[in-house]
Amino acid sequence: MSKIEVDTIAPQSGTTVTLGESGDTITVPSGATLDTSNSTVTLPDDSVTTAKINNEAVTPAKLGYNYNQFRNIIINGDMSIAQRGTSATGIGNGDTGYHTVDRWKFFENDAPSYEFTMSQSTDVPSGQGFATSLKMDCTTAEASLAADDLAFLEQYIEGQNVQYLKKGTANAEYVTASFWVKSTKTGTFIVELVDLDNSRFTNFNYTVNVSDTWEKKTVSFVPDTTGTLDNDNAASLLFRFGLLAGTNFSSGSPSPTTWLANSGNNAKRAANQVNIADNTANNFLITGVQLEAGTSASDFEFLPYDVNLMRCERYYKKVFIMDGFGGQSIARTSLAAGATEFQVGIQGQPMRTNPTASLISDGTPDIRVTKTLGSGTGAAFDGGNLTLNTIVSSDMTGKVIRVRGGAGNPDGSSDGAAIAIYNNGNTANAECDAEL
Repeated sequence: MSKIEVDTIAPQSGTTVTLGESGDTITVPSGATLDTSNSTVTLPDDSVTTAKINNEAVTPAKLGYNYNQFRNIIINGDMSIAQRGTSATGIGNGDTGYHTVDRWKFFENDAPSYEFTMSQSTDVPSGQGFATSLKMDCTTAEASLAADDLAFLEQYIEGQNVQYLKKGTANAEYVTASFWVKSTKTGTFIVELVDLDNSRFTNFNYTVNVSDTWEKKTVSFVPDTTGTLDNDNAASLLFRFGLLAGTNFSSGSPSPTTWLANSGNNAKRAANQVNIADNTANNFLITGVQLEAGTSASDFEFLPYDVNLMRCERYYKKVFIMDGFGGQSIARTSLAAGATEFQVGIQGQPMRTNPTASLISDGTPDIRVTKTLGSGTGAAFDGGNLTLNTIVSSDMTGKVIRVRGGAGNPDGSSDGAAIAIYNNGNTANAECDAEL
């Protein structure tokens, strides 16, 4: 075998150097390094196989996406689920709470005079795969905000869902947020991540550059080595978007590189935030919200509708009790307080905690109790009317709710007896709320 030893092969600039011919094998000995940092190397087809790639070299950054399923910490980030309804008007003073799109809460502070219509909208960024967005439409303006005015759209996150962020340790992770936003009002907005267990926060300003135009934004929150998150089903993290802020919350500077204590830093909480309620022409829309571990944003993680609905129903769901003239066999629970009670099963997975249950219906349902199944009229109703009027309690982490009807024992049956109830033409449903 012939051997040629040279220090450098230096082709003329712009020329091509060919090593070997078709079918030849060029071997780089063990311990030697082939430096191609200042060159372009074209490898033959099929020359890079799975066996030749180290597992450690395959990272989300190299793939261009995060291969972890359910990587999005946010639930219903595509705004596709709206169990409570698709629109709510007059949202403003005293209206902190959940109104339309599931898991997204409207928060307000002080006693504002502005009002919004909050709705699930079909206005979405073109060609991105989204079908719905969350829209805030200003219907009553407040051009001059009081110093303590403050409004956010926000989502609370269970501590047990984010233990892998390793917050409060030396190995704490970056957290990256990506989202699509469209606003009539241009300028500076705030996005904030809050540690509820340790009363700490970090936040970013982002800019809406063009009025009424969908823009994608990405921010990365720095790791926090102070304060671990509780490993339970209570709220540990809060992620939120600023809508407006008075001077007591907007006059400082944001804290994108450092987590701060809540106490004494109010002026930074919504730093530089514009006021989207200063004109009734203003709209603010958001969709494609994703929050994930790491320093880069992956493509939005679309989930099947049924999976997304199931995740939302951990926090809120509607429960069918009766509809129209339908009947349902059921077991009497007790005659507490001189009234008939019965249990209704809640379908699906257990809720986050025992929910607060309340009746929602078209009017006041007239529930009839019977021991003899029949046509739903006349003699089949052994006990007469039973007006459904109270949700007494929910048990078994939202698997059963206990419903109380009017006074007395209409059908004369004993506790635990098998009975049937009929609804006299009106809807009877309950809503179960286990939100954070």
